[in-house]
Amino acid sequence: MVGTGIFTTSGFIIAELGNPQTMLLCWFVGGIFALCGALCYGELGAMFPRAGGEYVFLRESFGKWMGFLSGWISLIVGFSAPIAAASIAFATYFFLALPASFNPEFTVPFLGVNILSISPITTLAVAIIIIFSLIHYHSLFLGTRVQNGLTIFKIGLIVVFVVAGLCLGYGSTGNFSKGLDLRPVFQDKFAVSLIFVSFAYSGWNAAAYLGGEIKKPGRNIPLALFTGTFLVMCLYLLLNVVYVYALPAKEMSGVLDVGARSAVSLFGDDISKYFSGAIAIGLLSVLSAMIMTGPRVYYAMSKDGVFFELFGKVNKVHRTPAYSIILQAAIAIFMVITFSFDKLLLYVGFTLAVFAMMTVVGLVGLRIKKASFGRSYKTFGYPITPILFIVGNLWIIYFSIKSKPIVSLFGLGTIALGILFYMHFRKRNKHIESEDMNAHL
Repeated sequence: MVGTGIFTTSGFIIAELGNPQTMLLCWFVGGIFALCGALCYGELGAMFPRAGGEYVFLRESFGKWMGFLSGWISLIVGFSAPIAAASIAFATYFFLALPASFNPEFTVPFLGVNILSISPITTLAVAIIIIFSLIHYHSLFLGTRVQNGLTIFKIGLIVVFVVAGLCLGYGSTGNFSKGLDLRPVFQDKFAVSLIFVSFAYSGWNAAAYLGGEIKKPGRNIPLALFTGTFLVMCLYLLLNVVYVYALPAKEMSGVLDVGARSAVSLFGDDISKYFSGAIAIGLLSVLSAMIMTGPRVYYAMSKDGVFFELFGKVNKVHRTPAYSIILQAAIAIFMVITFSFDKLLLYVGFTLAVFAMMTVVGLVGLRIKKASFGRSYKTFGYPITPILFIVGNLWIIYFSIKSKPIVSLFGLGTIALGILFYMHFRKRNKHIESEDMNAHL
């Protein structure tokens, strides 16, 4: 869970809301939504303790077509788009750590919108995607060793920054003196800000993807989902308190590298380059994890006959899903050079909100359709918990379409394209089955 979002989104949120306390409230509300989702996914994970997560849950709730769409969204939005976002964030912090600045940028405009952007940041972002894709192509052993080391480093960095920032940093409690402004809560700006927050919290459902490998899944899946989400929620609130302590709202507004700016304010210019470099290294953990995990989903889809056969093949020497890794890298690279960072986050947050909501709708449906099904764990607070999660996500989706129609259309277009692909694979599979039946006759 802890990754790109917490180091990059607070500046965009404060630009929307304009009030530090309202921003902290937004992170709290987003955390409550994530906790409600975790409690609901806990019941689904206990019911279907198999690898696959949403792919399995939606297939059981709505049928194969919705399961396919879930896998399709994993390919485009669940992994490729966050890989692109993480690589851009890494490159941004990396260049902040260097003594010289690199600003030249080449853009291709179309109808007043830049559809292509080539700069030192996008070039490095593309290069790092290629490097880590090659690492995970080489072997799972090498990939996991790199991943574990980067994760330990990232967690240590965050703990040190929170403790040092609050105890030793030169911040100002006056940055909290503005008072809580509740007016934005009832406007579209708060809902749009929740999209950024939901992107930062994405990953709260990860334990559900490993259901087949967890001991006592009826107990441990709900426990892992809830405790993990709660701890990250606390950590995110503390990090944002440090950001506000370090920077006035005007200085934070619209800033991508909010972590580095906070470090400068708290500890001076001398530490900022070291801290920016440390964040850049920490972000590699996020990048590496997604590059390693994603191709296994597309590989499984291919093996199920609902994706191109090529992506179900493994490299004979390295025994890794090579073609799936290449596909994922290609999509991520395309997004790096065509999307701006903030629009990429909105695209991811909006689309994932749709499918997380549908998964919880499926839980309610299963309670009705399979009332007699043995459940070792039932959602705490049911039916209030799923209703709160569904209504909250509907609120986000509605205001996203209203205030950010272009980005929302990209998300809806991705879903529509997935439906077309499903129809293609279903038609192809029926044709194959028909040929096999004729051959037997």
